Amino acid sequence: MIRLVIVDVDGTLVTQEKVLTAEAIAAAQELRDAGITLALTSGRPPRGMQMLIEPLRLEGQIAGFNGGVYVNPDMSVVASHLLAPEVAREAMRLILDKGLDAWLYTPDEWLVRKKDAPHVAREAWTVKFEARVTPSFPEDAMSRAVKIVGVSDDHARVAECEKAAQEALGERASAARSQPYYLDVTHPQANKGAVVTTLSKLLEVPPEGIATIGDMPNDVLMFKKSGLSIAMGNASDEVKRQATAVTASNEEEGFAKAMRNFVLKGRKP
Repeated sequence: MIRLVIVDVDGTLVTQEKVLTAEAIAAAQELRDAGITLALTSGRPPRGMQMLIEPLRLEGQIAGFNGGVYVNPDMSVVASHLLAPEVAREAMRLILDKGLDAWLYTPDEWLVRKKDAPHVAREAWTVKFEARVTPSFPEDAMSRAVKIVGVSDDHARVAECEKAAQEALGERASAARSQPYYLDVTHPQANKGAVVTTLSKLLEVPPEGIATIGDMPNDVLMFKKSGLSIAMGNASDEVKRQATAVTASNEEEGFAKAMRNFVLKGRKP
């Protein structure tokens, strides 16, 4: 019996245009009516998901930065995991050496090197706040890094950098693509598998009572920790193979359909 649903945001809960549809809102209400808690997880900072709290009437926690910072629906911080400063510096060097652009997030800021760099404007529109532009990342920000992002529209280069980062950083960090053009480097406990175990303890729901839904390789980490895992129709075949079930795409109300077909179906009203 599922008691908690942990949902990825981009590519899953919202459309490609970052719209939270009426059907998704209705499905969230149906979960609530059935006594099932909904929680969010994303590579976005928590404040970049704040606009979803009211329409979803969210009751579960938000795991921002893939679990780097956990907040309650009132945005009060539950827990945070910062990268070790030396790991942050090494990750930054590796990303830049591989020819990717780099962003840096602290718990309260987003820093970029150029305002007109690829995806900066789109990200600002998505998360509803602006980045601080700095030619080089200051040491005080590096020492408080919660996430470093490698950015490139050369998707093969991002995949190559992901592999190199995983090999170089090992267990000192989590390195995984959150989009084909984003490589997220976070604290080793800031990954979506750890999100499941953390929320399991926080909300006192056993892993077998948790459903997870997502579309990207970093979502597979939470698939492996939950009782029910659902891949979006827009996910790659590799991601789909590692899920319990597959739903429609995020352009075809995949989240709402998944909740009704796999989580709510057969439950007594």
